[in-house]
Amino acid sequence: MNSLNPETSAALSLLSAKAVRERAHRMLAIGLNDQLPNFRIDLGRMDAAVDLVLATTRAAYPSLDVPFHSRWRHFVTNGDNRWTALANRTAWADRAARARAEFDLAIVSVFLDAGAGPTWRFHDPKTGSAIGRSEGLGLASLAMFADGAFSANPQQPLRADAEVLAKLDVADLKRGMQVSDSNPLVGIEGRADLLRRLGALVASKPEVFGSFDTPRPGGLFDRLAALADNGKLPAPTILSELLQQLGPIWPSRLTLGGIALGDCWKHPALTTADATSGLMPLHKLSQWLSYSLIEPLQTAGIDVTDIDGLTGLAEYRNGGLFVDIGVLTFRDPADAAREHDVGSALVVEWRALTVALLDRVADGLRQRLQLDATSLPLAKILEGGTWAAGRVLARERRADSSPPVKVISDGTVF
Repeated sequence: MNSLNPETSAALSLLSAKAVRERAHRMLAIGLNDQLPNFRIDLGRMDAAVDLVLATTRAAYPSLDVPFHSRWRHFVTNGDNRWTALANRTAWADRAARARAEFDLAIVSVFLDAGAGPTWRFHDPKTGSAIGRSEGLGLASLAMFADGAFSANPQQPLRADAEVLAKLDVADLKRGMQVSDSNPLVGIEGRADLLRRLGALVASKPEVFGSFDTPRPGGLFDRLAALADNGKLPAPTILSELLQQLGPIWPSRLTLGGIALGDCWKHPALTTADATSGLMPLHKLSQWLSYSLIEPLQTAGIDVTDIDGLTGLAEYRNGGLFVDIGVLTFRDPADAAREHDVGSALVVEWRALTVALLDRVADGLRQRLQLDATSLPLAKILEGGTWAAGRVLARERRADSSPPVKVISDGTVF
């Protein structure tokens, strides 16, 4: 990679949590001057948002002992921690072997975690329950993983091999996710294609993903472990590595200087003097994955630092909170009824404002509770928290619990 190429350097600057946060707050500043094309901002409603997030957090976690917002929460149902039970029954060669399996599971499961749509359900054979949305997707992906659906070795089901992912058929994924005409899942083809791309990319980079094993997504654990300094690894480094190593898998998105920019979109308000003018990075799934890799790293003995260096997630529950509670209002009220492409300026604007406003909620919550960012990091506020509060409002306001902004999704963003 030619670091002297100004476009490449500019592109790499967007592959960071710092770029997401800086540009999101710039979008908020423009909005506070009432100069955004799609949304108006009423900070007078922020107290109500903080109140709701605090009440929602206390209801779920009365002692405020909140876990991190991550994929691991979706592997627990009614107090039954299915992954931990399975992992504890498994004879691992060492802590790194377990970490590689947990990376495999987290990466595959997160890449399957774009919005499920309002009607899809996972019918849980263990409890008989029908579970929708992220929780259902989580349990379905865990069931597939536990059954060895992604493994090339029948004797070692708890792994995801690049060669298997690269050949994953839509029919296989439909079967594992229980998809049918009566149980449709939004973007199933996009999800299968994403996993195939993941498999092909991992197979092509054995120096990154195969240093201690045949190529598998979990090989990224070894790379991150090698980047740890005296056993410490900053959380933003997790994101930067994910974006740089896995960036090419995202379908037909923006590239700059030969670099795939991933979850990065155009918005006319964000002008700069370099090649990144008009670009808004968000990296939602990659940050969700970064949060989800923290616990496997900790279990393996690596101290993950600067967790608040990651940003809030620009997804429809967090974003829906601000629209439903009135912090954000459509400049054109008719936009509430229209469907919007995920790359539209309206959706990009909404998602960017969500990231900046989540920081404001975090500040307000910490002030109320007299806690600092170390004791109440953003990862816990998201879990407690903003995501759950957004879901509460969606359930109250719309029969299908859909978000207040109608987004046309391809199964790879939300």
